[in-house]
Amino acid sequence: MAKKNKQFVLAFEKPIVDLEEKIAEMREYARASGLDLEADIRRLEKKAAQLRKEIYANLNRWQRVQLARHPQRPYALDYIARICPYFEELHGDRRFADDKAIVSGLAMLEEFSVVIIGQQKGKDTKENLYRNFGMPHPEGYRKALRLMELAAKFNKPVITLIDTPGAYPGIGAEERGQAEAIAYNLFRMARLPVPIINVIIGEGASGGALGIGVGDRILMMENSWYSVISPEGCAAILWRDAAFAPKAAEAMKVTAPDLLQLGVIDEIIKEPEGGAHRDYDASAKAVKEAILKHLRELVKIPTKKLLEQRMEKFSKMGAWVE
Repeated sequence: MAKKNKQFVLAFEKPIVDLEEKIAEMREYARASGLDLEADIRRLEKKAAQLRKEIYANLNRWQRVQLARHPQRPYALDYIARICPYFEELHGDRRFADDKAIVSGLAMLEEFSVVIIGQQKGKDTKENLYRNFGMPHPEGYRKALRLMELAAKFNKPVITLIDTPGAYPGIGAEERGQAEAIAYNLFRMARLPVPIINVIIGEGASGGALGIGVGDRILMMENSWYSVISPEGCAAILWRDAAFAPKAAEAMKVTAPDLLQLGVIDEIIKEPEGGAHRDYDASAKAVKEAILKHLRELVKIPTKKLLEQRMEKFSKMGAWVE
């Protein structure tokens, strides 16, 4: 389970949390007073379970975006620690610096030796500053590419865990070639001669996500989002006001069910009821099972056919007229 510090509560979660707190208070009172309140507690637990089921089964797109951004949601290193018995992190792009917003290294995933690359946010202010809020610089994408080329050299599958509000838009990042770094990653990943699986575990925003987002299988957590721009960014452009973000999210169709229907992704990974932050272990287990299922299929495909299918997959996205 996630470490329980002060609980962060979204507006639509409040009725559930209030009820859970009341149940906890009743249990504590029953223990202290010696009164038998078990029947009342069971009744409230049943009510809470029903309320959870109703609320989380009917989330709108903006509410899913909020869950994807939940500060207690598991991040890349949380998943890696739970699905990989061995992980050796490798640092640096061999050109400029080691970008802490990207974590990458060699790992074991059941019978597979793989390269894992993930975008990492922080759990608190200090860690978010250290990780640059999960927004990679060019050196982060170049570090990721260095690891991908290492994977190709030693014939190891690549797993990417995507969770970013976007590539860092600062002056220094632009001076060091942010756009070129992302574009070159897209070019190289399209022809990388090993299986690639992308998993969107939280936010999949713009080119920041695409920089490690080209692969043979694209999987999304149930409460994640993936789009060319954030709902706030879209709202600021269309309505000149970021407050229209919920309206933008609905129009943009950024959620996993939308993208599965559009053929952009290949599978939705079910989350524990209430979101991935409710149970880290169950979330990691679901991610691991989904990755292994697709990995066992992909390793059987000859390289030439694998690359042809990858190109065909991305060529089918969208429509155009020449």
